[in-house]
Amino acid sequence: MRLTVLGACGAWPEAGQACSGYLVEHDGFHLLLDIGYATLPRLLERIGPEQVDAVFVSHGHPDHCADLNPLLRARHLRADKPPPLPVYALPGALDPVLALDRPGMLDDAYVLHEFTAGDRLRIGPYEAWTRLLPHWVPNAGVRLTAGGRVLAYTGDTGPSAEVVELARDADLLVAEASHVDEVPQDSVRDLTSARQAGRQAAEAGVGMLLLTHFWPGTDRTAAQVAAGDAYAGEVAAAVPGLVVDLG
Repeated sequence: MRLTVLGACGAWPEAGQACSGYLVEHDGFHLLLDIGYATLPRLLERIGPEQVDAVFVSHGHPDHCADLNPLLRARHLRADKPPPLPVYALPGALDPVLALDRPGMLDDAYVLHEFTAGDRLRIGPYEAWTRLLPHWVPNAGVRLTAGGRVLAYTGDTGPSAEVVELARDADLLVAEASHVDEVPQDSVRDLTSARQAGRQAAEAGVGMLLLTHFWPGTDRTAAQVAAGDAYAGEVAAAVPGLVVDLG
């Protein structure tokens, strides 16, 4: 299993950056975990739009799903249209982004699979276990298993024992870490700091921690240091183009 970071900013993309988006590959299957602002151009540097096999969206905030619209356009508005793209999301999460075009325009470009957080899914070669994690809107973390490797992804979440269970003994935890240490009081239940992510990674016993969803201006190096205070394993900060091979 291989993960490539397309973007790692939260809220909006910094100059030259992109919001949450990750390409996960195994046995030739291309799965997108989230597809936020500015992720599509970075994806297209690697594969064509017709090569995407499925999309999993953690929640409906646009920094996690806005570029689904141009991806569907890129597939639909070509002479040799690929099959409809399987898209997995919580009920209603994608209604706004799917309504951006005139009614019916993109209907044949995708098949929407709405699921309930807690469901287990089969997405190509991946066994996917979803879990509801705390955020302002319903957010589904996901645990992907393929080829004997496990990747856990939080989407956006406040600190929770559910994150630890989702990530238990995973080879890689991709964890939201919007702030280095102190999360603003109005967000303490809905966002996580790098320090908190480190504690959760240690409790879960993960093999590697990848911090992501940085608020614009966040010091990535400071975030790694804060996470490493509690977690003794490898800590990396997600940047576009970073590749992690799980073996």
